[in-house]
Amino acid sequence: MKNKAKFEYSAMEQAMNLLGKRWSLQLIWELRRDRLSFSDLSRRLEISPSVLTTRLAELVEAGICEVEEGGRGYSLTGRGRELARVLYEVNRWANATSSEPSASMLNS
Repeated sequence: MKNKAKFEYSAMEQAMNLLGKRWSLQLIWELRRDRLSFSDLSRRLEISPSVLTTRLAELVEAGICEVEEGGRGYSLTGRGRELARVLYEVNRWANATSSEPSASMLNS
């Protein structure tokens, strides 16, 4: 059991390290519907080409997105689409709770 807990923590830690990097989640969210080119992503997110290159390479290496044949664009893999469903639920939660007062407002 001890090794299993370590593995689960390690997998979660790895996921959080990747997804916690600036632009990672935004890229996945943008790719949830369509294949997009590098320039489309850069324009939509107003992200520098060097940071975009790095983040896309990390997402490709993690198996979350893939480069389309001929380098025409990026799209989510099956694993990436699973993650996009999680982001959809986060978005749903955020929309449902956005009108609620924050804890800091309640305590003031």
